[in-house]
Amino acid sequence: MSHPHPELGTPPKLPKGALRVTPLGGLGEIGRNMTVFEYGGRLLIVDCGVLFPEEEQPGIDLILPDFTTIRDRLDDIEGIVLTHGHEDHIGGVPYLLRLKPDIPLIGSKLTLALIEAKLQEHRIRPYTLEVQEGQRERIGAFDCEFIAVNHSIPDALAVAIRTPAGLAVATGDFKMDQLPLDGRLTDLHAFARLSEEGIDLLLSDSTNAEVPGFVPPERDISNVLRTVFANAQKRIIVASFASHVHRIQQILDAAHEYGRRVAFVGRSMVRNMGIARDLGYLKVPGGLVVDVKTLDDLPDDEVVLVCTGSQGEPMAALSRMANRDHQIRIVPGDTVILASSLIPGNENAVYRVINGLTRWGANVVHKGNAKVHVSGHASAGELLYFYNICKPKNLMPVHGEWRHLRANAELGALTGVPKDHIVIAEDGVVVDLIDGKAKIVGKVQAGYVYVDGLSVGDVTETSLKDRRILGDEGIISVFIVVDSSSGKLVGGPHIQARGSGIDDGAFGAVTPKIQEALDKSAQDGVMEPHQLQQMVRRVVGKWVSDTYRRRPMILPVVVEV
Repeated sequence: MSHPHPELGTPPKLPKGALRVTPLGGLGEIGRNMTVFEYGGRLLIVDCGVLFPEEEQPGIDLILPDFTTIRDRLDDIEGIVLTHGHEDHIGGVPYLLRLKPDIPLIGSKLTLALIEAKLQEHRIRPYTLEVQEGQRERIGAFDCEFIAVNHSIPDALAVAIRTPAGLAVATGDFKMDQLPLDGRLTDLHAFARLSEEGIDLLLSDSTNAEVPGFVPPERDISNVLRTVFANAQKRIIVASFASHVHRIQQILDAAHEYGRRVAFVGRSMVRNMGIARDLGYLKVPGGLVVDVKTLDDLPDDEVVLVCTGSQGEPMAALSRMANRDHQIRIVPGDTVILASSLIPGNENAVYRVINGLTRWGANVVHKGNAKVHVSGHASAGELLYFYNICKPKNLMPVHGEWRHLRANAELGALTGVPKDHIVIAEDGVVVDLIDGKAKIVGKVQAGYVYVDGLSVGDVTETSLKDRRILGDEGIISVFIVVDSSSGKLVGGPHIQARGSGIDDGAFGAVTPKIQEALDKSAQDGVMEPHQLQQMVRRVVGKWVSDTYRRRPMILPVVVEV
């Protein structure tokens, strides 16, 4: 197995007749999926998603792939193939189309409907090409065939990309549910046919590669939901991803069976379920779904609320309910169902929400105490089965953290893929398919791009470090006035602390130290304000560290008169 090396340099010019694959997100993380394929100087992008921030990224709304490597090549892009409509695969599209709005989007009916609604909010009207399973389209230099795969959202597709360099297949997110709610199976016959043709490079979903066996059918959840609905005494509140149409369908079916009305809460949930209903992916009995404003007129035991926030997102409806910061107040006897998995990194946030809901008297049903979720990603047993069908000549695990990628690589090796034909890469690592062999040839920039409000890319790692310091240790400001000719102190120091746990009165002890340091600087002829600021920062910082064992942010201001 080949793997990236920190000393990888800039990749060489792509040899004639070779296919280049550059993942800009989704490797070493769950989210931000984006892969760039290059042949003959032309580019095809598969997916463009977002990653959601963790606790150590305060104030950040979204994390995008880094478009630096393609920013100067936007005219070379033939199109963006979207495998399905989850945010970690389509959420970055508006930010890429801001750079060039006429890049074509290629995807299934539901996927395009979800991204078009999102783009409408950004005032972008995209060029789209709707495709379906079994369809084959020439997209510039790339001959693409679309294959049905089963996932936790309808209309998911894998894409087979043919070029003179060989056949590459990107699975997107997939599993092999043999009893899917919509009857749409992963098309193993198509993959077997591609195997006969010869799959030169397979990019395969790794998310559940560590999990043994097979993913249970989605329909297994129905009986558990019925039991929860049968026993619920008051309102039922369900938190789910805003795009998990299959899960919401089961909630609607259970609500209809037990005589409850359903209201969607949250803009994304209302929008996406409206799209799914209008396109026929969500079957809604007449009169079942009502506006949330009408719920006050219904008895509690006839109410179901469906909202976002299953991952503990601070601003999502469920988190705000847990914090008593939402119009819907949790009361004793309410039942809350978290109908989703735990995305790695979100565990603390989710359990904080569960504890908050429980505090107010809710009965919280989640994956840990009931079977209210099955994964949308193939487990190890399914992946072994899949590789034995596909028989890829080269394998590149994608979509997963490092442990997932390595586990997936091991599965590929078990099924006979030569270890030197298995490429474990990370974001930015460039892989070339040359003469039937995939190998790492270099690395390009692929860091995190942070979205903070209307700002895109302005917040850096340094900014986040400052935010963490402010959040953990607070800030101390020091204001002094010095004589411009002598450098001596003529006013101050005025010292204030915020969030540091240090009383302003305590700073009398450090004032003589600042005075002494300023006098020494004046004697040494050091009078430049920036140098004086650095000196004050060192003096106050050492005093705080020695006295309180703390390291707050210190902001000195030196004014000359």
